[in-house]
Amino acid sequence: MREFLLDIYQKLYKSYGPQHWWPGESPFEVIVGAILTQNTSWGNVERAIQSLKRKGVLHPEGIRNLKRSELSRLIKSSGYYRIKADRLKSFIGFLFKYYHGDLEAMRKEEVGRLRERLLQIKGIGPETADSILLYGFGVPIFVVDAYTRRILSRHGVVSEKASYEEVQGLFMDHLPHEERLFNEFHALLIHLGKTICKKIPKCDLCPLRGIEGSRVQGIK
Repeated sequence: MREFLLDIYQKLYKSYGPQHWWPGESPFEVIVGAILTQNTSWGNVERAIQSLKRKGVLHPEGIRNLKRSELSRLIKSSGYYRIKADRLKSFIGFLFKYYHGDLEAMRKEEVGRLRERLLQIKGIGPETADSILLYGFGVPIFVVDAYTRRILSRHGVVSEKASYEEVQGLFMDHLPHEERLFNEFHALLIHLGKTICKKIPKCDLCPLRGIEGSRVQGIK
């Protein structure tokens, strides 16, 4: 399985090169982006982040001091903006409750405990929590999304109904725990999912054509 997964990675990297993901000038910007990107395109998130920057509030105190109505207005381009404003406020409340608003103190928390706490925040599920850990703090944890599950299921590695934990375990159990590898691998899978492995796939253009996970021991 290790060789199989690394073969996927190498084929994607050779085809698409480094993805430079996650875009963001600071850990806090990455965290805000991870929350805002739920159910929308990254272009919409970028516009929302730029609005926060222009207002001068893209920092914990800035978000904390904004009224929900004003925060909703600033992030409107991200879609579901009232819900996402509530989620940002919930995260900020968490950050000040446990870490006095200090991201560096949050970063120093034991990973398992931090992940458990993140998952208790309303609106933050495993994918968002792990994105915060991997992309915001450089923790070597593999992020699973719909693209990952779709690609692996089409190549016979996992079932379409495999859980988040099952798919994540496939990578965590068989690959070296390296932040750069997990970062790049996830980003490459996203790129493949967006451009080739769509709901109606373009299999003839796929750099992974011919790879069948059913030949190795996967999750069924």
